[in-house]
Amino acid sequence: MRKLGIYATKKHRKSVLEFLQRIGAVEIESPDTSDSSDTIFKSTDTSSERIRFQKIADDFDHAIELLTSYDFERRKALLNLENTLITEAEYKEIVENKRQYYSDLLDVLALEKNIQESKAVITRKENKIAALSPWKKLDIPLNSEKTKSTKIMIGTFPVTLTEEKLYEIATEGIEEPIPVTCEILYDENQITNVCVIATNRVADKVEENMRSAGYSKLPFLSHRIPIAAIDKRQNDIAEEEKKIIEAEKGLEERVSMIPKFKIAADYYRTRSEKYRVLGTLPQSNKVFFIQGWIEASKADAIAKKLEEKFDAVVEIEEDNEHAPIKLKNNRFSESSEGVLESYGLPTHGRVDPTFVMSIFYVFFFGMMLSDAGYGIVMAIACFLVLKKFPRMASGTQKMLRLFFWCGISTTFWGFMFGGFFGDAIDVIGHTFFGVPQDVAILKPLWFAPLENPMRLLIWCLLFGVIHLYAGLGMKGYEYLKNKDVVGFISDVVAWYMFLTGLILMLLPTQIFASIAQMQFNFPDWLTLLSKIITIAGLVIIVLMSGRSNKNWGLRIALGAYDIYGVTGWLSDVLSYSRLLALGLATGVIASVINSMASMKGNTILGCIIFIIVFIVGHILNIAINLLGAYVHTNRLQYVEFFGKFYDAGGEPFRPFKTVNKYVEIKED
Repeated sequence: MRKLGIYATKKHRKSVLEFLQRIGAVEIESPDTSDSSDTIFKSTDTSSERIRFQKIADDFDHAIELLTSYDFERRKALLNLENTLITEAEYKEIVENKRQYYSDLLDVLALEKNIQESKAVITRKENKIAALSPWKKLDIPLNSEKTKSTKIMIGTFPVTLTEEKLYEIATEGIEEPIPVTCEILYDENQITNVCVIATNRVADKVEENMRSAGYSKLPFLSHRIPIAAIDKRQNDIAEEEKKIIEAEKGLEERVSMIPKFKIAADYYRTRSEKYRVLGTLPQSNKVFFIQGWIEASKADAIAKKLEEKFDAVVEIEEDNEHAPIKLKNNRFSESSEGVLESYGLPTHGRVDPTFVMSIFYVFFFGMMLSDAGYGIVMAIACFLVLKKFPRMASGTQKMLRLFFWCGISTTFWGFMFGGFFGDAIDVIGHTFFGVPQDVAILKPLWFAPLENPMRLLIWCLLFGVIHLYAGLGMKGYEYLKNKDVVGFISDVVAWYMFLTGLILMLLPTQIFASIAQMQFNFPDWLTLLSKIITIAGLVIIVLMSGRSNKNWGLRIALGAYDIYGVTGWLSDVLSYSRLLALGLATGVIASVINSMASMKGNTILGCIIFIIVFIVGHILNIAINLLGAYVHTNRLQYVEFFGKFYDAGGEPFRPFKTVNKYVEIKED
């Protein structure tokens, strides 16, 4: 990276920003001018414009999402991982007619508002109908209270009542003849709606009796007869539904605007980003300046263009201590950059482990999934998606390329271990083609882990040691890069000697032979050599690990403590047994699925069941074990490998560029 300083007249301010945004190669920094209160350079408050443009972009996003829900052809493009490629002319046409498209946007939002309002009205009307429905049997207006000679009591009891019980409650204490009429209008869920009519002479007594039994007067619902009130609201709902249909028809007619709206959304989003940066630039009445970061390989060419087009003064300088980080690897290793970035970018002066990590990542992922059928499916699926969507987002593209290579590795290890959808080929041959049970159709090129798991365990631990040694080697590379020969010998070579000597001492032992089921017999000179390098490594570590301290007692104590770290190496090596565990899990589950699928034998029904169980079972198995392989492969990198040398903490390079969510402009 190079530090870039651009100084130009204020009349070129927006043009320079648009140029930098279009090329997307410069990360713009906000200079700290807080300590210079008397400086003539001040920043301009552009927050209102930035917020306004972002709000318009968000509105276009919302309109696109809304119109897409009315695009009944959208199912043809459910998987769309890339931006639409447009020409400069198409983009300029949108910019020139942005007011018209903004007006179209307002029309779409107005139609949506009309739909929402109508739906709100319908909800209110439906709630009102629900409240009126229990009173449908009433043939007088709900707000009726009296006639010239009677009082009308319409209300509710919080219990279930019969007409006989209601009459008994209402007429209690009233002498014959009793001028009271009672009717049950609704009775459900411990609620009873009633209408009681009594002459004025006994009305107060009747109401008192009813209130003592829990009666409450009906709150105002309508001045109409209930059935008429319900009909009125149903008619209102029908009218609102017509309005919704009309509004939705208007939205369907505007579906064709989606491509234009996408360009407009990205245009306003880009303008918002430009005004965000514009508000950070120090400027006087006549000049402004920009400072930021650019890749060293692009610095001279872009500086030349800025000087030629805008009469700018451009300064380029090195400042690696504070520069942001951008990874640069070959095409294979580039696919693993997302794995590293999720952990953290390296700081300046530290090694970028992506290349070495990518090799081990793909290698271990394939071992964990270890089924040729699954690997072929993965590789083909990723290859087809990459070919169909060549302009997808960089992060998505890298991840798919990584899984493509992991699919290739999985296929390799599947054939090495004899797994193709588990033992599907053998099961199909035995079940449907009469191949004898003792005949193996697909034989492993190396060996079958299910038949010899301890052998695979030893190999997994060996691969783990190689992986950890590679991590220690990366640490040594950093020491040599910084010309720290003492650190290289003390912290790297000494550990290689100590660990290698311990391993050579372990291999001929009976403990190892009983675990690995293989016996090593070393010549005497090699046994002696293993002891010598172990002791030599031990001595160097004890004496030199704490070399930063002048107190020899403290140095030796620190060195002895570092020796205790060998237990950490042991646990790290044992962590690679997960290669065995996940590989066996994939194969065992796949074999169980095949056994279940073939239970009905060689019949028509058996064939149908086999196909269904096979497809569903293996889809679930590949999904579960794909996730497991991804998680545990990451863990082996993050914990075991990176733990030996890696120091994250770098800030990512974030260039100032156009913000394209939907479209990509084709360069002329």
